[in-house]
Amino acid sequence: MSRNQQPGTKSTLVEFGESVGRAEALMAAPGAFEGFDATEGPGVRGEGRLPRRKFKRYFRETGWRHLVGIVVAVFAIFPLLYIFSASLNPGGTLLTANALFSNVSLESYLGLFQSETHPYGAWFVNTLVIGLITAAGTVILGALAAYSFSRMRFTGRRVGLTTLLVVQMFPQMLAMVAIFLLMVQISDIFPAIGLNTQIGLIMVYLGGALGVNTYLMYGFFNTVPSSIDEAAKIDGAGHARIFFTIILRLVAPILAVVGLLSFIGTSSEFVLASIILVDPEKQTLAVGLYKFVSDEFSKNWSLFAAGAVLAAVLPVALFLALQRYIVGGLTAGSVK
Repeated sequence: MSRNQQPGTKSTLVEFGESVGRAEALMAAPGAFEGFDATEGPGVRGEGRLPRRKFKRYFRETGWRHLVGIVVAVFAIFPLLYIFSASLNPGGTLLTANALFSNVSLESYLGLFQSETHPYGAWFVNTLVIGLITAAGTVILGALAAYSFSRMRFTGRRVGLTTLLVVQMFPQMLAMVAIFLLMVQISDIFPAIGLNTQIGLIMVYLGGALGVNTYLMYGFFNTVPSSIDEAAKIDGAGHARIFFTIILRLVAPILAVVGLLSFIGTSSEFVLASIILVDPEKQTLAVGLYKFVSDEFSKNWSLFAAGAVLAAVLPVALFLALQRYIVGGLTAGSVK
């Protein structure tokens, strides 16, 4: 380094050597720079240029995925737009709703709460109460069973877990005749939890709460290290204290997933709710909305569409609120 050269600057020989090295790199590997637009003017020194791909290469690598995504989105969104358009059309039929949003009116939404024979407000409240109570009960029962199978060792543990999973493969709809006869007999002894009672319907739903939910929670409980339980036992904590104060906080994602799935399944269930609940004031939305289109001479699809739109608001809101738990809860419990 010469005396006149300042520290930190490069000499002319060093700069010349770096330029020669870059030229040799270009000549040795010209394919590495394929895609760059050489016709563009000189850029600012120190700024890199992004490669510009051709359309055929873009479509082959990622473009077709965007096209498939657009087609799937249109396929999924169109039925929702059609039902929403039908709810705003006071014509009463789905044929007059072919042209989307050709006639916009809130008459159908107002008519839902003005009919005396179709108490939509009572149906909405009944669905909300039954769904929330059933979801809470499902979460509690499933969590207790999953904790027992995951942390305790007893005779018949693995057989019992497999039995719950196998029994759950048969839906409750297959036993609707037996459930109806059982509820009739219970009504003679305990009318408060028998036929035509919401408590009775909740108990029927909770009867099928175990099974897949317990198996799903069991996989998630196994991901929680058992050393946490052992440390709590050393401090003098029992199973109940460990479960309610430690484990439930660590498995919150799977609790949210099971609660959400239970609420959606309960609110959309039709068969058991239709045979157990008889009075219109006690029925749920799934049973009540059917009355708008069940009569041969007075079908009102506009009211049915409006009621379906409002009924979908609460499950969608719960899904969006608990969406961040769904992926983590399902994936973490699926590895066991």
